[in-house]
Amino acid sequence: MEQFEDFVQAQKLRNVRYDVRGPIAEEAARLEYAGHRITKLNIGNMAPFGFEAPDSILVDMIKNLPTAQGYSDSQGIYSARTAVAQYYQTKGMKDADVEDVILGNGVSELITITLQALINPGDEVLIPSPDYPLWSAITALCQGVPVHYICDEQNNWWPDPEEIESRVTDRTKALVLINPNNPTGAVYPREILEAMVDICRRHNLMLLADEIYEKIIYDDAEMINACTLSDDVFTITYSGLSKTWRVAGFRSGWMYISGPKHRAKNYLEGLTLMSNLRMCPNVPAQHAIQTALGGYQSIDEFIHPGGRLYEQRTVAYKLLADIEGVEVHQMDGAMYLFPRLDPEIYPIENDEAFVIELLRQKQILVSHGRAFNWIDDQHFRLVTLPAVDELEEAINGIAEFLADYRDAFATAGR
Repeated sequence: MEQFEDFVQAQKLRNVRYDVRGPIAEEAARLEYAGHRITKLNIGNMAPFGFEAPDSILVDMIKNLPTAQGYSDSQGIYSARTAVAQYYQTKGMKDADVEDVILGNGVSELITITLQALINPGDEVLIPSPDYPLWSAITALCQGVPVHYICDEQNNWWPDPEEIESRVTDRTKALVLINPNNPTGAVYPREILEAMVDICRRHNLMLLADEIYEKIIYDDAEMINACTLSDDVFTITYSGLSKTWRVAGFRSGWMYISGPKHRAKNYLEGLTLMSNLRMCPNVPAQHAIQTALGGYQSIDEFIHPGGRLYEQRTVAYKLLADIEGVEVHQMDGAMYLFPRLDPEIYPIENDEAFVIELLRQKQILVSHGRAFNWIDDQHFRLVTLPAVDELEEAINGIAEFLADYRDAFATAGR
């Protein structure tokens, strides 16, 4: 019998990484199967922690189910797209129109079709480090080159516009902005945003503004939508229902296109093609968009003093900052902290192995820093979604693990 070669994955997957769902998550699943209860602080999935969708969204979806059984327009239903356009009109984008909006199965799908329509092999995309790793993964999948600009931990995790500009080449096609930032929780001030917009202006780059956490803002931080800062820079803004309205599993997001669209007619034809290829977004979840964007914004109950997200953020930050050798910046937005472990106290050589050992010993699941394309092995990300008592238990478990790590290092002859 003729011997055939094995089936193998495409070479274009060779440089694609998405470690937040990689070996660490697989080890967690193995432990769960063996009967262990895992505290999952690795992914911003709100529902398991009691953050449920507003009743108005559920009611609207249920009422529309009988008429949501077929395909919609490939770019999304008209009423939902109109609601998104009107939302950006309230932000000062007076010319926002329904034709400027494409709906998708979450921001993740929209990132994918954006980059697929944009990138040729060898093209470069400027992406923050640390990043939401899907941006880097899809850029690589499209055979492009993710070029990471550094967010400065010593300056509130803000990027340095000069450093960003130093990375621009004749192959650079776009600049990705994640604000509020995942995984650091940073919210960028106006002067940095304006400088990033100006880089795009002077180098003819697309600005891709991932703003999925735009309404989860704390204290005096100011969220400024990047699209409001220019009318001459081609900008795509991404947002959706998964975080603010606590319906991650509904897969309902949008992108809003602004700036000189007349200079992007060919590209927009590509976006339309990509939208057509996926037939349409999830139709029932599209019916939630108009309800979500109008009326009372229930997220406000969570982000001010006394609200769950605010109080959990406060407790998590204090407990981590109290651990010897742990440095952490308080988040201004989103739901993540990105602590640093002092290498003089914790000489970590492999942050993924470190996080797996924490998981095995304490049944606490966090994400390692390099999963977010960060430059060292001294960071990890955790979400602040559990209730205060659960957070206290989990971070106390992390503190115990780190104390054992310090003792072992000292015993080994530090």
